[in-house]
Amino acid sequence: MTELLAPAGNMEALKAAIGNGCDAVYLGMQKFGARAYSSNFDPESLKEAVEYAHLRGVKIYVTMNTIVFEDEIEDMKKQLHLLNDIGVDGVIVQDLAVFDYAVNHFADMETHCSTQMGIDDVEGALLCKELGSQRVVLARETPIEKVKEIKKVADIPLEVFIHGALCVSYSGNCLMSGLIGYRSGNRGRCVGSCRKLYELMDTTTGTSLGKNYILSTKDLNTIDRIDELRDIDSLKIEGRMKEPVYVANVVSKYRLALDGEDGSEDRENLNKTFNRTYTKGYMFHEDPRDITNIQKPNNYGYEIGKITGFFKGMYEIALKEPLNQNDIIRIDHENEDVVFPVVKLFDRAGNLVNSADRKGYIKIKERLSAGDIVYKTKDYLYHKELEAALEKEFMRFGLNVKVDARPGEKMLVEAEGLGCRCTYESEEVLGEAINSPTTRDQVIKQFAKLGDTIFRLNQVEFEEHNVFIPVKVLNNARREIVQMLYEAKINSKKRGLKEPGAKEKIAFEPKAPYLTASVTTKEQYDACIRAGIQEVYFDNIVRRNQVTYEEREGELLLGGYGGIYYYRNTNPFVTDYSLNVVNSTSCYELHRLGAKRVTLSYELNKTQIRDLIDAYYEANDGYPALEMIVYGRAPLLFTKYCPLKKMGQCGQCKKKQYELKDEYGTFPILSHEDCTTTILNGKILNLLDEMPAIEGVEAFRLNFTIESPEEVEKVVRAAMDKLNGTSGKALFNHETDTRGHFNKEIL
Repeated sequence: MTELLAPAGNMEALKAAIGNGCDAVYLGMQKFGARAYSSNFDPESLKEAVEYAHLRGVKIYVTMNTIVFEDEIEDMKKQLHLLNDIGVDGVIVQDLAVFDYAVNHFADMETHCSTQMGIDDVEGALLCKELGSQRVVLARETPIEKVKEIKKVADIPLEVFIHGALCVSYSGNCLMSGLIGYRSGNRGRCVGSCRKLYELMDTTTGTSLGKNYILSTKDLNTIDRIDELRDIDSLKIEGRMKEPVYVANVVSKYRLALDGEDGSEDRENLNKTFNRTYTKGYMFHEDPRDITNIQKPNNYGYEIGKITGFFKGMYEIALKEPLNQNDIIRIDHENEDVVFPVVKLFDRAGNLVNSADRKGYIKIKERLSAGDIVYKTKDYLYHKELEAALEKEFMRFGLNVKVDARPGEKMLVEAEGLGCRCTYESEEVLGEAINSPTTRDQVIKQFAKLGDTIFRLNQVEFEEHNVFIPVKVLNNARREIVQMLYEAKINSKKRGLKEPGAKEKIAFEPKAPYLTASVTTKEQYDACIRAGIQEVYFDNIVRRNQVTYEEREGELLLGGYGGIYYYRNTNPFVTDYSLNVVNSTSCYELHRLGAKRVTLSYELNKTQIRDLIDAYYEANDGYPALEMIVYGRAPLLFTKYCPLKKMGQCGQCKKKQYELKDEYGTFPILSHEDCTTTILNGKILNLLDEMPAIEGVEAFRLNFTIESPEEVEKVVRAAMDKLNGTSGKALFNHETDTRGHFNKEIL
């Protein structure tokens, strides 16, 4: 059966999700979850959540999908043990250290690969399966045909996103928030840099192509494609930051669609809670130019009419959808939003009314114009309807009872429900009936009073023996039986631990540090070779979704797990920054898979690098082989979306250069042959002066993107002189350069 997986940022949202028909809920705790600004759960509320869900046959998955620094490893392990003790069904992980510990220590708690691992192909899924994962959450960029191929070939349960907010960056892997605001999306603290206003600049001519929300994606909505998704194991709704009514609305509509009971009105009601307008997503081949809504980055609402005139101090709205008092509306006036609650609504005569369905009249101080479109961003009556259903019971479970009651004996009740059994014995000894013995109908009447429970009375066995059973005895039996079955269900799952085997130690001999380079053009490659770099990554950089795997010669730079699986037995390889290595265990696991060197994450500082190396040495009696990017414009985000195409510049990337601009700086746009895009940091990461003092790193990489061959050669020669100790000249430019996170701890 296809699982409908719902989000919950707090207990109220969890109850809303379960009450509206989800099969499982995913949520986060205060640490290690990729939504740090959600309310989230503490141990006490998580225990309550797990018990509430498990009683109703709903599973709980906890997100532990942030990267984990070395000094957090012990806390991470303690949290995993806590989750196992509480009875969580699974954990969703990104970091290989969390992955490794979870799969090797817990027998009954599943490990799911987070979408942030970027799995989008058969090879990546096969590697996750080999490593012990029980489920893969695919990248949202994976097309439906590929999803089905992965399902068939890899034969591992799959999860896909079907509704809610989208990251513009591939798989949610984004450095923009961290490198600009020092709040990392990979740490669950994304500040939403993609939801800001940016100006698109043609730097070749120095002209502006307009200012808008060019990186702000629409919300995903696949409800019209639900029949194509029925073979997928789990369908996931995004929204741990959303209010409970949003969760209730979306879950209920997808439940109806999955059960084949919905109609067009049900689907239209999705518009009545938060949305940024909708896209069918990359899974269903949305045109990349239509993946964004550049007009507005927050709640768009839905159109209900337009301003048609001004009459006796009131603006007239011609309505195609009803408008009610206390609704919140948004009026688009000359590309400026006028947003307000409809506290007072009038008819044409100026009388106050509660609702209008053809024409409504409002009084506001803002100036409007005929033709201004009116949107409803909150339907007050529909929200009240949703609020009333937040804690309803979606399903009742059958309760069977067998009552044995005889004069002079205590009443015995055998009960069965939720797959559990219990026996209850009354404290009272029953007496013989004088006038009116208790009948079967009376027993049924008292045991059927289950409204505040999750049960419905199913079967009742009762033989009449001229006994009188007081009502309070029957009521007490019912309450006690319900509680006993609850406890039996909660305690029915055994939680086992595994004994992990000893691991082979992997260590490398320290080498004198040297330079490598990655380039984007043949001219840059030639410049690096002329300047004396021996290892240059060009046309063999295998990242997610950018190449078809094929036979290749020489050493490879691999940025995805699928590439590791495919090439590990044929080519020497180095893993790239995109695998987000921030701890020694992740480094070890990649070496175990065959990595010749492991590139460290951009989000490490110098103390954390030292901690990683020291921990690796302690565990392996030797050093890892590390690579570190020390120069270049950092890739803030990589995306399938093309902002140039959105702005009518398709094909111009071959002739011109473009950048995004905000109040803080500029961000060059690097367009690729397959129409994917990398947004670069305008500031140049420059740690060249730091290289001589960085111990334990074997290779220092120079990352060239938009530099001319002359600039490349100049930087390479200066870096070599610095590394060889033949130049004491400072290479850091305070106006153009940044040290990134090297001297700062990211949040």
